[in-house]
Amino acid sequence: MSAVPTGKALAQPGPARVRQVLVVNPNTNPAVTQRVRAAAAGLETARVQVEVANPVRGPFSIETAAERADAEREAVAYIAQRAAGGFDAYVLACFDDLALEGARAIVDAPVIGTCEAGIAAARAVSARLAIVTTFDAAVPGIRALMQRYGAGPHATVRAAGIGVAAAAGGTQDTLERILQCARDAVLRDRAEVVLLASGGLTGLAPALAEAIRRPVVDGVAAAIALAVAQVGALDR
Repeated sequence: MSAVPTGKALAQPGPARVRQVLVVNPNTNPAVTQRVRAAAAGLETARVQVEVANPVRGPFSIETAAERADAEREAVAYIAQRAAGGFDAYVLACFDDLALEGARAIVDAPVIGTCEAGIAAARAVSARLAIVTTFDAAVPGIRALMQRYGAGPHATVRAAGIGVAAAAGGTQDTLERILQCARDAVLRDRAEVVLLASGGLTGLAPALAEAIRRPVVDGVAAAIALAVAQVGALDR
């Protein structure tokens, strides 16, 4: 018979602390921030809480080089301001991964970009992926990021010809344009998975997937899910 331990009882580990993720929408459009917040709410766990916010200053929509530079500057400044909050990870909810390197230079925690995470999530489904974005001027930059992140030779990108603010507004006309763009990606590009490439498109994946009968990956949701998974594993 084994001896019964005597003396001071072994200390039991306390409950792991709740981890925190900060998701930053680099534009100041509250409709986009709310779309991202709704997506994040469905990805939180008992171990990981997600805060979604946008800088007070900056462009309402990021569609020009000047707006991009302004948004990048304000996003980095905002993350620097919030860094004392002890966040375990940060997510930039903008598909062209602006401010990614600047943010990584000032915080010790992981900073996850939407484009990189979205492409990885889509490629996990199929190498024949199509990226659907909003306005046409965004296409060259997305193509460069596709090459950077190894999207592969079968990946394509299409723009619906609408602004980010219009996409976030969710009118019937904009939804029809986005849907047609996704359909073209399937019919013309033979895409087996569609990746949504804008914070303004956040939340549309389920309805689009049902309409085109193909998997649709929400780039922002993919980035948040990756952050939640990473920080949720820290105490295991």
